Amino acid sequence: MAAPEPDRSVWVPAYVGLGSNLGDSRVLLARALEAIAAFPDTRCVIASAVYRSVPFGPVEQGSFVNAAAGLLTRLSPPDLLNRLRSLERALGRAEARVRWGPREIDLDLLVHGETRLSTEALNLPHPGIPERDFVLYPLRDIAPQLRIPGMGVVADLAAHVSNRGIERLD
Repeated sequence: MAAPEPDRSVWVPAYVGLGSNLGDSRVLLARALEAIAAFPDTRCVIASAVYRSVPFGPVEQGSFVNAAAGLLTRLSPPDLLNRLRSLERALGRAEARVRWGPREIDLDLLVHGETRLSTEALNLPHPGIPERDFVLYPLRDIAPQLRIPGMGVVADLAAHVSNRGIERLD
């Protein structure tokens, strides 16, 4: 199902998950937040604290540093995703990588207003939200009452997810 053409006069709330476990991860997250704030037709309204988390998935690797950002945007979901992917490349993310493996930067579009979308390139809301502490804890910092379409309220989801050792760094 294709996303409807956005009304470019309307600002839509969107949320992005940020993660890194290669290089200077905290610096990479800060650079990503700064660059997202400079996207056209987009305002970075709030960012969460930074967290350290154990890797998710079967690949042996070092801990991740994670955060979340709350945006207001007039970009469509595909346009915002394309900008996030371009930013990942600009910050050094390699094209070829192991699924759930180490990475310089990972920028996931989690929620875009009330949009529900399932395409080869993009699923909204992000289907992994309910089981990921490294997404829900930072998201709870900035939007505890956010109702994620088809999933529930962030604070409730965070209260029921397993804490796999996530640690707030600031």
